[in-house]
Amino acid sequence: MADTDQSARVIAAADALGLTYQVTRHGPVRSLAEAATARGVEPRQIVKTMVVRVSGGDHRFVLVPGDREIAWPKLRTLLGVNRISMPSAEAAYAVTGFVRGTITPLGAATPLPVIADERVTGTVSIGGGAHGVALTVAADDLVAALGATVADVTEATGPA
Repeated sequence: MADTDQSARVIAAADALGLTYQVTRHGPVRSLAEAATARGVEPRQIVKTMVVRVSGGDHRFVLVPGDREIAWPKLRTLLGVNRISMPSAEAAYAVTGFVRGTITPLGAATPLPVIADERVTGTVSIGGGAHGVALTVAADDLVAALGATVADVTEATGPA
């Protein structure tokens, strides 16, 4: 499926959820900082959508602020499991319909439960289903529309 079809699917999903958003389209970026600059937001405002495999066919979306990463012990505790893994790129595509780097819970091929880190707040920029496409939206509206579980599931990246 072409990138334009993917982003159209995401925009249609955002519309169906009643979200108010702004679409940003930009050229290739090589880092989170470049993506933030291109989108006119701070790195912490970029929301990375991670797909995690809890077991067999049980996957979840985890929304992570750009300046943070998943804290695996916290996520395992929240889910009441001893093991969680990241699916392969092929498995993630099969579940979401998006390639890595473009994954978003909006318009995913398979609706999955969503966990949003408690720091996903204010105005955020989430992937639009294609490289160089993002939706800027109010985090509270996004979290509510997705029925996300909000919890402390991340830790700061890099040196403290």
